[in-house]
Amino acid sequence: MTDVYEQMLVDAGIPVSQEAMETEWRAINAEEEVGIANDSEWAPFWRLITAIATKPAMWLVQLLATQVLPNFFLKDATGAWLELLAWAVDLERKKAATTRGFLLFTREAADGEVTVEAGILVATPPINKKIYRVRTTQEVIIADGVISAQVPVEAEIPGTAHNLGPGYFTVLPEPVSGIASVTNEAEWITIAGADAESDDSLRLRCRNQFSAVGQYHHDAAYRADISLFAGIQPDFVWFEHDAPRGPGSANAFVMIDSGQPSQSFVDGINTYIRDQGHHGHGDDMLCFPMPEKPGELVVTVYHDGVLSGERIAALNQAVSDRVRFAFRENQDFSKITRTMPFSRFSFSTLAYELHQQLPDLKSVSFSLGDIVSAMEIPTISSLTINTEVA
Repeated sequence: MTDVYEQMLVDAGIPVSQEAMETEWRAINAEEEVGIANDSEWAPFWRLITAIATKPAMWLVQLLATQVLPNFFLKDATGAWLELLAWAVDLERKKAATTRGFLLFTREAADGEVTVEAGILVATPPINKKIYRVRTTQEVIIADGVISAQVPVEAEIPGTAHNLGPGYFTVLPEPVSGIASVTNEAEWITIAGADAESDDSLRLRCRNQFSAVGQYHHDAAYRADISLFAGIQPDFVWFEHDAPRGPGSANAFVMIDSGQPSQSFVDGINTYIRDQGHHGHGDDMLCFPMPEKPGELVVTVYHDGVLSGERIAALNQAVSDRVRFAFRENQDFSKITRTMPFSRFSFSTLAYELHQQLPDLKSVSFSLGDIVSAMEIPTISSLTINTEVA
């Protein structure tokens, strides 16, 4: 984009190259009749004068073309410059938020009471060589005759990476007396974690704000309100019109980058819109988690038969983690296409992306064909990884 802004300077009559500047210096010399006759490019005096003038001028031109002018426009502004443009439309960058939710603790026997204390760490197996941990936030007593209980937890650090799909938080680094297992179930998240809002997300909200200027009765206004919540980007909100509950009613379906928002999380959005007055007169707007389109997926991984058992296990885990990333169950990979509503999820594309990242993978096949989704997010209810020799 620098060329665009350099051309703006050229159109304004400002020289932007060393050659153009030196030509301008000669023209000024002649126009002012200074009398410097020895203006040859080999003349030390002229070379000194032009260098003294040209170098700082080039600094200023580059500052204008690469920093000042791009940051005057929402399309290219970044960092603090973008925050100033956001402030002009009454927006602020969303701060990082910490994942909160509930894990299911199951004990060995239902006899007697078992206490799950506050501060107990629960971890994931390594995901792309990283381990994520949450900590119980309050003491919970599992009563006599009850085999399991939901225990509130909070991620160790803010960010989206702890918004994991079901079945990831299963490791107790320190055994808990009387507890046999722990896991996170579907819709375990009550408050979605979020990184500090990216420039791209803030830019999207700023663009939407121009459409939401009236603040009532249209999608842009509701999109602006819903995307105020941590973890929800403006392009993660879809609307259902046509009066699903009668005249003046509409539905909004929301998703987060990974994992599934719980109903309690969405209820908080509904409270903000419906009970705190952030809606148009007579509007009946109701938010829901994006419906899931689950499927059982079997992935067959082929290798060349000379790999050690350790490398085969690592290959299977690498495939599993990346497939789960594609279905929005973790956040640890890039260059893998992810599922979206109103789209076609291509397993041939996924196979190509796996080959690009995993040199030990000779071939891969999937039990499902392409998934075509409407107002729903494709998910996997179960994932099985089989191994074959190519």
